[in-house]
Amino acid sequence: MSFRTTAAVDHVEDVSPGRGALPPRAWYASSDAASLSLNGRWRFRLSPTADAEDDSFAVPGHDTGDWAEVSVPGHWVLQGHGSPIYTNHLYPFPVDPPRVPTENPTGDHLRVFDLPADWPADGDAVLRFDGVESCARVWLNGTDIGDFKGSRLPHEFAVGRLLKPSGNVLAVRVHQWSAGSYLEDQDQWWLPGIFRDVTLLHRPAGAAGDFFVHASYDHVTGEGTLRVDSDVAGRVTVPELDVDVATGETVTVPVEPWSAEVPRLYDGVLATGGERVPLRVGFRTVALQDGLIKVNGKAVLFKGVNRHEWHPERGRALDLETMREDVLLMKRHNVNAVRTSHYPPHPAFLALCDELGLWVIDECDLETHGFVEQDWRDNPVDDDRWTPALLDRAARMVERDKNHPSVVVWSLGNEAGTGRGLTAMAEWIRGRDASRLVHYEGDVTCRDTDVYSRMYASHEEVERIGRGLDGGPHKRRELPFILCEYAHAMGNGPGGLADYQKLFESHDRLQGAFVWEWIDHGIAHPELGFAYGGDFGEELHDGNFVCDGLLFPDRRPSPGLLEYKKVIEPVRIEGDGTGGTVRVTNRYDFADLSALAFEWSYQVDGETVQSGPLSVPALAPGETAEVKLPEPPAEAAGGAETRWTVRALLAAGTTWAPRGHEVAWGQVPVAARSLPSVAATARPVLAERLITLGPASFDARTGALKAVGGVEVTGLRLDVWRAPTDNDDGAPWQSDVRFGLLWRKFGLHRMRHRLDAVEAGDDALTVRTRVAPAAWEVGLDTVYRWTSDGGRLRLTVSVTPEGDWTVPLPRLGIRFGLAHADSVTWHGGGPGEAYPDTRSASRLGRWTSTIDDLQTPYVRPQENGARADVRWAQLGGLRVEGDPEFSFSARRWTNEQLDAAQHLSDLTPGDTVWVNLDHRRHGIGSQSCGPGPLPHYFLWPEPTEFSFVFTETS
Repeated sequence: MSFRTTAAVDHVEDVSPGRGALPPRAWYASSDAASLSLNGRWRFRLSPTADAEDDSFAVPGHDTGDWAEVSVPGHWVLQGHGSPIYTNHLYPFPVDPPRVPTENPTGDHLRVFDLPADWPADGDAVLRFDGVESCARVWLNGTDIGDFKGSRLPHEFAVGRLLKPSGNVLAVRVHQWSAGSYLEDQDQWWLPGIFRDVTLLHRPAGAAGDFFVHASYDHVTGEGTLRVDSDVAGRVTVPELDVDVATGETVTVPVEPWSAEVPRLYDGVLATGGERVPLRVGFRTVALQDGLIKVNGKAVLFKGVNRHEWHPERGRALDLETMREDVLLMKRHNVNAVRTSHYPPHPAFLALCDELGLWVIDECDLETHGFVEQDWRDNPVDDDRWTPALLDRAARMVERDKNHPSVVVWSLGNEAGTGRGLTAMAEWIRGRDASRLVHYEGDVTCRDTDVYSRMYASHEEVERIGRGLDGGPHKRRELPFILCEYAHAMGNGPGGLADYQKLFESHDRLQGAFVWEWIDHGIAHPELGFAYGGDFGEELHDGNFVCDGLLFPDRRPSPGLLEYKKVIEPVRIEGDGTGGTVRVTNRYDFADLSALAFEWSYQVDGETVQSGPLSVPALAPGETAEVKLPEPPAEAAGGAETRWTVRALLAAGTTWAPRGHEVAWGQVPVAARSLPSVAATARPVLAERLITLGPASFDARTGALKAVGGVEVTGLRLDVWRAPTDNDDGAPWQSDVRFGLLWRKFGLHRMRHRLDAVEAGDDALTVRTRVAPAAWEVGLDTVYRWTSDGGRLRLTVSVTPEGDWTVPLPRLGIRFGLAHADSVTWHGGGPGEAYPDTRSASRLGRWTSTIDDLQTPYVRPQENGARADVRWAQLGGLRVEGDPEFSFSARRWTNEQLDAAQHLSDLTPGDTVWVNLDHRRHGIGSQSCGPGPLPHYFLWPEPTEFSFVFTETS
C-alpha cells in the first residue's frame, strides 16, 4: 500500500499561478468606498518545512500565546527569524523544477481584526495582498479562500460572505520556496514574507471594477483624446477640461501633454453607481516611428536607472516616504527614466512617477537566470506547462499599471533566456494594450520586442550600433537601441559615463541607457555597518555584488550619482574663454529653458570674487546660443588662475526641488596658472646622520626625507599600488583582462624599493632607486631629485620603466605619512572624489574637508577619495604645489590596510595620515559587470617626470 502525506502542500510545487484569486484589475490608491488596512503587528510562527504544522492555526480560537510577532509589511528574516540569502543568479536550492526542498522555511501569519463601526452592511468585500514572497495560502475565519504565487504582484479574494463585525481571523501561510521561485531568480536578496500592504476593500453594489484610461495626444493639433473603458458603466468627469462623458465614450479636447519633463496631470473622477474613483489623467502618445521611440511626436533620450526596491532595515517593504525620496533624488540628479528591475514596483511608486515625471519601463516579475548553468535546459519560459503562470504574471502587471502615463514600455522580464512563453506574453500584452512598446533584453533577434536592448555593451560596440554597422536580423536593424543595463555602479565608479553619453547624443538610434543600479542592497548590521552576501553564513552567495548602486544603503548619494547627474545634465554650458561668451545648449526633449535662472561667478585662484545673474534666452529643445559674459572683474594679480563658472538653477520651486536647485553648470577658463618655480640656491649639508637642504632634513644613509621644517614626514617613496576597486577586480565570468588580478599576479601590491645611491651635489640631493616586484624582471628606475631656495623644497621624480611591461600601473606618484593632520584645503577639483574617467562632476575651486570626510564609505572598502586636478593642497603643516596638476588622497590607514578590509568596521584609524600625491592614475571603468576603462584611461609605464614643491605653513 502506498499513500501521500503532502497533499496539503501540493500547491507549493504546482506550476499554476494559484487558485481562488479574482481576475486582475486596475489598481488605485483610494476611492469613496470603505477600506481597512491590515498592516501592523501579526502573530507569527516559523516552521522548518512546508508541512511541519497542520492547518489548525487558521481556525478561530487557535492559541497563539507562544507565537512571536512580526511587522507586516515585512520580511521575517529581517525580524530575527532565519537569515537572508543573496545570490546573483544561482538558485539557492537544487534545480529540479518545479520541485523545491523539504527544508522550506514556512511562516504562519495570523491577524485578528474587527470591522470599523461604520463598515457598510451591504455589498461585498475584497481582500487584497500587494506582495508576498513566494507562495501564500490564505484562510479567513477558518475558510480556505485560495493560494497564489507571483511575489511582486497583487492578488485579490472575494471575502464579503465570510466577514463578521468582530473577531475576524485572517491566517496566511507563506512558503519561502515554491514553483514560483523558479520564476523569481532576480539578482537580489531572497527575503520571504508579506512585504507589501494587506488591505480589506468594501465593494458596494455598482462599485467600479476594472477600468482602462485611454488618454492619447496629437502633437500636430495639440488635442488629447480621452476614453475610459469600464467593466461597470458610469461617467467620467474632468472639470478642468469641461469633460463629462459616459464610460466608453470618446472625447477630444485641447490639452497640455504629459511628459517626464513636464508631467501635466488632469484630475478627474470615474463615477459608477456605487463608487467614485479619483483619476489622474496624463495625455501622451507612445509610438515606434522612423525607427525611434517617440513620445508626443518627439524622440526621447532615456537617462535612466534600474531600481530594485530596497531599504537597509526593511528590505523590500518600502513606505511611501521612502518611495518619494527615491523619486525626488532621481529628479534632483537629472535622472529622467527608471526601469523597474526586475518586477513591478509598489504601485504607489508609479503614481509618484506620474506626478513628478519619470519615464518608466515596467518590468514583469520574471527571471529564470539560474538555468543558464545548464544551458537553459528545462527553462520554464520554453515549457508550455508554465505558460499560464507567465501569462498570469503579465496580466497582473499590465492590468494593475495600465492607467499610469509614466509607463511607456512594458518589459517581459529579465534574463530568462528565450522561449514560447515569452512570445505568448508579448502577444497577450499587445492584444491588451497597443498603446505602449514591448521590451525584453534577451530577445536578441527582436522577434517579440519593439526595441533592440542590450546589457553592458562596450563603447566601441555601442558606436557601431549607432552607426547601423551592427548587422543582425533586418527587423532588429530598423529598431531603436537602448542599454537596459550599463555602467555597473559597484563600489568606486562607474567610469566612462561621459564617453557613453557622447555616443548617445551623437547617434539618433541610440536612445539612452539605464545605470545598474539605483541603490546598494546592504543590510544594516550592528557590527559590520552594512552586510552583504556571505555575512549570514549562506551556503551559496555572491558577496558584495549586491552592493552595486548609485546610492549607499542609507540613501546617501555616491560619487557615482553625482557624476551621473553632471554627465546627463539637460543644459550644456561650454566655452574656451577666448571670446567672452559661453555656449548654452538645451538638451531637454520637451521643455524650454524658461524654468531656469542662470548666474555667473568669477574665480581667482579658486576663490569667487564676484557673481551675478546671466541673461539666457528660453531656448527651445535642441537650440544653442552664444551668451555674452560680463566684463571680467578687476585685473587679477600676475600669475593668478582665473575662470568663469556658469550655473543653471530652478527659477522657482517645483514639486521635486526648491528654488535655486542647481540643474547644470559649466566652467570657462580665462588665464592659466603660473607653475611653481624654485631656484636651486641652497646646498645640501652633510652631518653625521642627517643631510639638510634648505628647510628639509634627510637620513644621511638612505636619503629618506625626515622633515620639512618642523613637520615630520615618514616613508616618502614612489607608490604604484591602490586597493583594487570592484571594477578593477572584474567579474569571474569575464574573458577580458581583469586588472586587479593582473596587478596582484605581477606583484604590484608588494613592490620592493632598492636603494642604489645617495648623492649630495652642489645644488641638489639625488636619491637613485629601483622599484620592482619579487619574482619578475620588470622594474621602475626611480630618481628623486631634491632642490631648495632656502624656504621651499622641490622634489622632482623621474621614472623610467625597465623590462617588458605588459600591465598598466594602478597609480604613479608618491606617498608619505604625516603625524598631525586633521583637515585639508586645496585648489583643484572637488568637492568629491574623481578619477580619470569619473571626473565630469569635479568642479575647479578652493575646497576644505576633514581627513575623515575625504573618505568615501563604499560598503566593501577599496580605493576611494582622490581629488583630481589639484594645483596645491595644504594639510598637516605642509603646503604642496604640483608641476603639473596632481591628484591627492589622505587617510588614516595605509593602502595595504584598505586593501585587506572587507567591511568599514575593519578599518581602524592610526596615528599617521597617509598621503598619496599622484601624477597619474589608471581609469575606473565598469568591469564589475561591464567593460573596463577605455584604452586612453590606461596608465602604461613610460618615461615620466613630475615635481612637487613643499612649504611649511605657519
